[in-house]
Amino acid sequence: YPLGSCTMKYNPKRNERVAAWEGIADLHPYQDEESLQGILAMIHELGAMLAEIAGLDAVSLQPAAGAHGEYTALLCAAAYFRDRGENRNKVLIPDSAHGTNPASAAMAGFECVTVKSKPDGSVDFADLQSKLDEHTAVFMITNPSTLGLFEKQMKAIAEMVHAKGGLIYLDGANMNAILSIARPGDFGADMMHYNLHKTFSGPHGGGGPGAGPIAVRKMLEPYLPSPVVVKKGDHYSLEHDRPKSIGRVRSF
Repeated sequence: YPLGSCTMKYNPKRNERVAAWEGIADLHPYQDEESLQGILAMIHELGAMLAEIAGLDAVSLQPAAGAHGEYTALLCAAAYFRDRGENRNKVLIPDSAHGTNPASAAMAGFECVTVKSKPDGSVDFADLQSKLDEHTAVFMITNPSTLGLFEKQMKAIAEMVHAKGGLIYLDGANMNAILSIARPGDFGADMMHYNLHKTFSGPHGGGGPGAGPIAVRKMLEPYLPSPVVVKKGDHYSLEHDRPKSIGRVRSF
């Protein structure tokens, strides 16, 4: 199960009580959609809220934890580049990154390339530039970083990566530090994951339940795992027929 050192958290007791409500805890995934309208509405509305907070366009709530979200988003990126006929097999990752970043990239089939940090903890701009090329798929960065620093060069980094045709992945592990102050999509991120237990105190401890939803830009939306919750009028349903989807995401 893809949970790391952040699993043991104190959660407000009211969150634990809500998660245990009969109308949530007793639901079954094989119930008829007509009997699931309440939870489908909640999922749909939560996705819209998380997209807005991220400054991005679409969300998948399938990933079960942060590392699972990284893996899922990178599979979407791989599918996106395959669809475009581009041979991009490298993911660039700062040396200050979480260990899950290179692990997720490797599991998604990418070659991992380390980008050096400067003495102040920021990304070494020159080293990044020297390693960016037409084979670069994604630059993964945690911002604020594991060192607790906001990357002041972020927009310039994003412009540099985008100019080479690559994507920016934002590890949202420290999202609570910038919540309501800055949005990843506004400073260049194309995809990100949330750790809902960290940023929004979702119940999460001792192995679960976990949640690591991802938010992506419009061009990556077709590749999100299926099914997705869609709303037509006042009715919510699970849409399975998504030809470009990476499919249902299984845990590790």
